[in-house]
Amino acid sequence: MSGSITGNLLLAGRSERGSQGAVRGIEAATGAAMEPDFGGASPAQIEAACAAAHSAFQTYRETGLEQRAAFLEAIATNIEALGDALIVRCMAETGLPRPRLEGERARTAGQLRLFASVLREGSFLDLRLDTPLPDRKPLPRVDLRLRNIPLGPVAVFGASNFPLAFSVAGGDTASALAAGCPVIVKAHQAHPGTSELVGQAVTKAAADAGLPGGVFSLLFTEGAGGAQALVADARIKAVGFTGSRAGGTALMKIAQGRPAPIPVYAEMSSINPVILLPGALAARGAAIGTAFAGSLTLGAGQFCTNPGLILALEGEGLDSFVAAAAEAIRGAAAATMLTPGIRDAYDAAVGKLGGHEGVRTLARGQQGGAAAGQAALFETTAAGFLAHHELQEEVFGASGLVVRCPDLASLHRVIETLEGQLTAALHIDEADHEAARGLLPLLEGKVGRILVNGFGTGVEVSHAMVHGGPFPATSDGRSTSVGSLAIHRFLRPVSYQDLPQALLPEALRDGNPLGLPRMIDGKPGRD
Repeated sequence: MSGSITGNLLLAGRSERGSQGAVRGIEAATGAAMEPDFGGASPAQIEAACAAAHSAFQTYRETGLEQRAAFLEAIATNIEALGDALIVRCMAETGLPRPRLEGERARTAGQLRLFASVLREGSFLDLRLDTPLPDRKPLPRVDLRLRNIPLGPVAVFGASNFPLAFSVAGGDTASALAAGCPVIVKAHQAHPGTSELVGQAVTKAAADAGLPGGVFSLLFTEGAGGAQALVADARIKAVGFTGSRAGGTALMKIAQGRPAPIPVYAEMSSINPVILLPGALAARGAAIGTAFAGSLTLGAGQFCTNPGLILALEGEGLDSFVAAAAEAIRGAAAATMLTPGIRDAYDAAVGKLGGHEGVRTLARGQQGGAAAGQAALFETTAAGFLAHHELQEEVFGASGLVVRCPDLASLHRVIETLEGQLTAALHIDEADHEAARGLLPLLEGKVGRILVNGFGTGVEVSHAMVHGGPFPATSDGRSTSVGSLAIHRFLRPVSYQDLPQALLPEALRDGNPLGLPRMIDGKPGRD
């Protein structure tokens, strides 16, 4: 790990100049080009990365759990060792403030260490043994044993809005490496220098662990062709993606059009409804409004869990909420957005929303420079929202829409029309419990995480977290991209029938030589 930025690809353990086009980082606050430029990967270099990953897979998939855990911990340590150089470069490329990025670096290291603990505990393998029953009538039962195995090489696409936690060594990479899958990362063009520094940390950890170089590669690509070629390569067995709906669905089409289709785990689009019930509004409507504005504008609103939609019942409590939220929005400083393109798209979407016939502008935040986004708050009626599906479109940035519902029945109808979401938040008091009970089945069908008296912008990296949801929040609502359960995206089960002990995987042999948790005849244990 050099700790210096070269502009090179990290191709299966070696640093190599990309030979097709170039990518250059842009200083978010000024729009100025940054040094150096990064050579784009040629078709031959993409093919070489896939070949190396394929070659490394058979060795890496059978590494011991302790060796793999130590590898993940070494990546975390190496990222931390990059020190201030990583934070300074990332601040320049993204416009995100130091405290946010220092927290995100800690989260990135923490989730790598979480998966190290998952490996050492071992239950992710889902080891199962059904002992033979030779005397069972009318037919005997054979000896059956099961374990989860890794899918194969995984392509990971870095996210623009989380340059550390959802990018080169983020959750997709950590969970895929933990599962035993080599990873090829396609770096996001918005933060190439940050990506190379983190990629160096991964590459060094792999070399120090004596792992094949093909366990990890980092590619820069100019245009969409390289990304498409990566997903289309037959040696890639799964994809992890965080980004726009258009980008995610394009990758899904490529993956499904292959002779052997593969899963794409794409996190794409969510407006994260916040539902305000009358008891909570009457008790603390103004306080909820102020807190909502803080969550809406956090990080310039560039979170996938940004609370972009408020659903509430008409009344004085809602009026108090709206007044307080509008006041806070008007005082909100403009914040630098990740890229000029994201800022332009935000301005266009806010302009479209503000000009909609059924929408009223409640407040705009402070104006800023050319790179900054100006917060916005709008409102419409339940009837207007139901009549115009386009009002459900995600606005990536600090923009919120309040939907005024005349009664509980109309609130139900609005929720029934929503697309899949990452989160839904309920603000309730005890008097609202009965109404909330009726909403929960609806919300369970729409979202991956339901929370009470808060906002979804805080995502805990833990065992019980779900960061996913029905389409278009994600491409596969049965999975999560955050938390220990994410490892299961890159595993599949294999059953072994009547294999001799010498041919069984060690984890499935009699006597449990690895001491891992196993289910025997439907009962958990370690025997």
